[in-house]
Amino acid sequence: MKLNNHSKTPIINAQNLLKPLKGIIFDLDNTLVSSSLDFRKIRQAVNCPVDEDVLSFINEMPENKRQQAMQTLVNFEMADAKTSFALPSCYELITYIKQQELPCAIVTRNCSQAASFKITHNKIDISEVITREQFSAKPDPEALLYLAKLWQIPTNNLLYVGDYLYDIQAAKNAQMASCLVTFDRELPYSNQADIAVTDLFELLSFLKHIQST
Repeated sequence: MKLNNHSKTPIINAQNLLKPLKGIIFDLDNTLVSSSLDFRKIRQAVNCPVDEDVLSFINEMPENKRQQAMQTLVNFEMADAKTSFALPSCYELITYIKQQELPCAIVTRNCSQAASFKITHNKIDISEVITREQFSAKPDPEALLYLAKLWQIPTNNLLYVGDYLYDIQAAKNAQMASCLVTFDRELPYSNQADIAVTDLFELLSFLKHIQST
């Protein structure tokens, strides 16, 4: 198992952290399915400064401007959803998780319409999906904590998998283990994740390893 060279948590610590692993939660975009959202264009369209989070910026707008800006964002997300595809080893990973009878869910910052389209279009066999309309968006841990309570599983027995800093932060805020999928990118925040894998095949191999020991 190849982990990020700069990870502060060796694989043995990650294994101990997840003993036993009782459930897995995924991000959606660029974790299970592709996404090519151009956030530069989105920021320009809603006049969001470069250094601000788009969702936070829109939510803080006056009500008379917020609805239009949010619809603009949804339009971008729906266009992206229509070109999305399942990432390599996605289906094999989900099949393995189901074979292990581990509860599984998706927590995404996407709107419900785009998330639903992506999941249906790409035949992602995960029924529990939480979008930004239901709970505060990541890095707020609210959705992750809800799932832990729903499943009646301690947070330190759950793993949250994503591709971005907000995913790591949300997991830490929920006191869950975090797994960053890098897809061979050099990411400045990779050392903040408990586990870093190159792709979903590597994550699948890691899960098989910890489940067999």
